[in-house]
Amino acid sequence: MKISIIGAGAIGSTIARILTAAGIPVALANSREPASLATLADQLGPLLTPVTAAEAARADLVFLSVPWSKIPAAVAGLGPWQGRIVVDTNNAIEAPSFRAVELHGKASSIVIGDLLPGAHVVKAFNHLQAALLSRAPEEEGGRRVLFVSGDHGDSKRAVLALVERLGFAGIDLGTLDGGGRLAQFPGGPLPTLNLVKF
Repeated sequence: MKISIIGAGAIGSTIARILTAAGIPVALANSREPASLATLADQLGPLLTPVTAAEAARADLVFLSVPWSKIPAAVAGLGPWQGRIVVDTNNAIEAPSFRAVELHGKASSIVIGDLLPGAHVVKAFNHLQAALLSRAPEEEGGRRVLFVSGDHGDSKRAVLALVERLGFAGIDLGTLDGGGRLAQFPGGPLPTLNLVKF
């Protein structure tokens, strides 16, 4: 399975570090040219490949880690998605003010899915801050929990398998409209909880 990340901010670069540390190759794109990622590529080594967003979008599994207001422009013209997995790591806030975005009653990942017709959206890697996410997943004899939600069983299982491979404990919360709401920020009760499964 080819894996990529669109977005090289705090969460996107942290996911890149986690994947490469586990020996998993990953392509990384940002809003600029691939050359702008040279420093990070030098740090993380040959398993990280800087690419364009169009190239990143062709991977089997794509992490989307872009500030909320910039997502529509970031994904414009990147389809068709044709059942590829998009891991929604985003939260519906405007940085740096942390003002909540009006979602008109929709779960945030449903809004993301509307921008990505044909994609299998899975909500994950969003409920912990980058500093916690970057720490070793083993904690006090257990494993740090990552929540996963999605409407497509095979795609959700693929993300759960990746979470487990990275050393975390994956917890299936169900659908995007159900479990996804529990893990979204703001509004859900689970974001920022640093839970450990024994």
